[in-house]
Amino acid sequence: MSIGPAPAERVETLEVQLVDEAGSPRAGVHVSAEQTAHAFGFGCIAFGMPITQEQREQDPAGAQLADQWLELFNAATLPFYWRWFEPTPGGPTDAPRLRALAEHLRSRGVRLKGHPLLWHTLAPTWLMEGDDEAVEDVIRARIAREAGDFAGLVDQWDAINETVILPVFEAEENAVTRLARARGRRHVIRLAFEAARAANPAARLVLNDFDLTPDYEAVIEECLEAGVPIDAIGLQTHMHKGYRGEEQIAEVLERFSRFGLPLQMTETTLLSGDLMPAHVVDLNDHQVESWPSTAEGEERQAEELLSHYRTVLANPAVESLTYWGLDDASAWLGAPAGLVRADGTAKPGYDALKQLITEDWWLGREEHRSDAEGLVRLQGFAGDYRLEIEGAVREVTLPRGGATLRLATDGSVTSLS
Repeated sequence: MSIGPAPAERVETLEVQLVDEAGSPRAGVHVSAEQTAHAFGFGCIAFGMPITQEQREQDPAGAQLADQWLELFNAATLPFYWRWFEPTPGGPTDAPRLRALAEHLRSRGVRLKGHPLLWHTLAPTWLMEGDDEAVEDVIRARIAREAGDFAGLVDQWDAINETVILPVFEAEENAVTRLARARGRRHVIRLAFEAARAANPAARLVLNDFDLTPDYEAVIEECLEAGVPIDAIGLQTHMHKGYRGEEQIAEVLERFSRFGLPLQMTETTLLSGDLMPAHVVDLNDHQVESWPSTAEGEERQAEELLSHYRTVLANPAVESLTYWGLDDASAWLGAPAGLVRADGTAKPGYDALKQLITEDWWLGREEHRSDAEGLVRLQGFAGDYRLEIEGAVREVTLPRGGATLRLATDGSVTSLS
């Protein structure tokens, strides 16, 4: 097997021992093995795509993008921005579309995450009409509705987004910031997590932020000490001003891994054109008429993507990395941040990631024979594998940390550790 430049921290061992009915080792048994899925979440936003044959025929460009998406990613972040989801009180208009999209992606083995259940930005303007008690009641109802209605389909959520800035946010008056100022940031965070947990006890709930300074660490510490049920920590890395570099990314991951919670790189972008000026503080303030991708920028983006993915996966605490947009045509801020150009052609970065994820970091079909102790040893990324033993197919999972599997001649699993 060729793992390529895989971080050593991600290479696991699956040891399979083949025994007969009496439990004695079977030597010389032919075993074919191949990977069928990654445990790590290689994700991307999926805010919309044609999902029926009729839609694909009407939108061939969108159909091509959907195919490119599915060839590379195994995890999708879906948009639940409240202002757009429920433009008038009690009238969620986007639920049917998102449910259809979620079911489509799930049928293709894609893991799903909703983003976000609560955020001061894009909170509905009509929410300002109520007093703080009414606002809290409506927030709780909104979270319970989405987390409950999509339970079993979307079981992972950014419970609340960007809380470091929440109490001091001034770009737009909104009811969520007003509530945080009146009742405290921790109160609002707890509200989001507890409402979602009550609606779907099986949900995995993420605290997500772009602020990767000690201020975010302080928020996490405060919440954990107060018993807020955080399942994972989300770290955004929109790098419109340039790649932060392996050393800085590794340092950030090391700092946040001290909490002992899984880390998710929730929002990653790297540009293939001119970089945003360093003096820009709020990325939303940078407005340009045209922001093209360039040949030089595309080569730089490809190199930086490989460096970033390898650095992220070298930290064992990270469980997923989500790229924030497949194509330039729909990229945030109009930046050349996609892996696919506006005309639908793949950039070098797309090809580089595809090589890395689906070939270098993927176990293709291998042929083995059990040794004198009946053992076959496989090495690869955590995930799902298909074993073919004497014509019989066995589906097995290689977890983080590796595993030992004992298979009897009849194919039953007699032990697993």
